[in-house]
Amino acid sequence: MDYKKVKTDVIAVTRNVEDYTEGTGNVYETVSVISKRANQISAEMKEELNQKISEFATTTDNLEEVFENREQIEIAKYYEHLPKPTLIAIHEYQNKEIYFRKPEPEQKDEII
Repeated sequence: MDYKKVKTDVIAVTRNVEDYTEGTGNVYETVSVISKRANQISAEMKEELNQKISEFATTTDNLEEVFENREQIEIAKYYEHLPKPTLIAIHEYQNKEIYFRKPEPEQKDEII
């Protein structure tokens, strides 16, 4: 998914708790679904950022040779201005773009 094109709030907003019991029937399960999705989004964004920054990596680790790279700074600023993964996950949940399911409880066979 292209997180750069998601039109969502970039700041936290007070929300109605009743809106989050719709899909799961339980607010806590909804929070669990949203948090797991936010972790997925965060991992994807971090991997993408690391790939872009690795292009600028140097082989020498001498502190005297460290210099500012304008392109690297611009990439970092761009990612700082993206909405947070939690806000993207909430947006996806509200627009029913998240697929989730509850695992069926295992039935225990009782031996008498």
